[in-house]
Amino acid sequence: MRGFGFSKFKPNQIPKGGFDELLKLFLELLNYTSGDAGEALAWLNELDKQYNLTNDDYGMGDFIDELKQKGYLDEDKQNGGFNITAKTEQSIRQSALEEIFGKLKKSGKGNHRTPQSGQGDEKNAERREFEFGDSLDQIDMTQSIHNAQVNHGIGDFMMTERDLEVEEMDYKTLTSTVLMIDISHSMILYGEDRITPAKKVAMALAELIRTKYPKDTLDIVVFGNDAWPITLQDLPYLQVGPYHTNTYAGLELATDLLRRRKTHNKQIFMITDGKPTCLKEGTKYYKNSIGLDRKVVNKTLNMAAQCKRLKIPITTFMIAKDPYLQQFVRKFTETNGGKAFYSSLNNLGEYIFEDYAKNRRKTVR
Repeated sequence: MRGFGFSKFKPNQIPKGGFDELLKLFLELLNYTSGDAGEALAWLNELDKQYNLTNDDYGMGDFIDELKQKGYLDEDKQNGGFNITAKTEQSIRQSALEEIFGKLKKSGKGNHRTPQSGQGDEKNAERREFEFGDSLDQIDMTQSIHNAQVNHGIGDFMMTERDLEVEEMDYKTLTSTVLMIDISHSMILYGEDRITPAKKVAMALAELIRTKYPKDTLDIVVFGNDAWPITLQDLPYLQVGPYHTNTYAGLELATDLLRRRKTHNKQIFMITDGKPTCLKEGTKYYKNSIGLDRKVVNKTLNMAAQCKRLKIPITTFMIAKDPYLQQFVRKFTETNGGKAFYSSLNNLGEYIFEDYAKNRRKTVR
């Protein structure tokens, strides 16, 4: 008889004491507490009671002392609590990078290959005859000597220009990216935490660019009723507010930031779970959460068209499954000429990295 059997879930990866394992869990909890060290430690204590994370030789007090000694925590003398340090913020980003883009390895100075060959920066597998203007360090001497022997014989060795063979070089290009994160109230609505995965992806992407592609730029914009830029250091503390969704303001700010960048490749990544519901008119807000408001939608679509004219593609990562919302995203994507991914929270990071990597391999002229 076919069927399903259900049993109590027993985690098999719960850490069993020791600083390193407890640190991993502590960093993960900080994502959910928006950087509140006291709350994360309280949760860790509860998990310790339930799963016996510590033992008689290494207790929770020892872990907290070691966090302070190693520079992960500072004591807040005014309030009697703890604050995380810059070292902890970086550790959170690195942890997110390992979780989401774990297969990547750190390399040298980061740039991105393009399909165009010529006098570029990085060798590829292609070979061709020497042409006037080619650099001498492009010449494949082993293959060139082989060509000379085949063409002229071994006894009377000689080499001509036609024997020379050069290695093709790929151009590299710089890219400027703006990552837009929706922090409207719907990002925690219906009992689903959507902001934490979005934050983790943002931190992973930021750490990826910082370590692998340091010449690229990444700006981060959050949008609710308004839109404003945040720094890399702000990400662990990011929270959802009692906001509507002013997508227009987010795109306007992202476009303004990209205008200041002198790179050829520019793009916007937008993580959202809903429709635009808000506009700012002077000092007042126009809001409508019922259905798709024609006024809000049309102005947002106009902004998408403006980005297209500026050659700024928008890739939308939609983390909601409502058909009418997906229909809006399709219209938005068609207007901009960008792309859309209807992603679950689990594979959001994979989609973003795949698209980020692909967009680096082209040069917009």
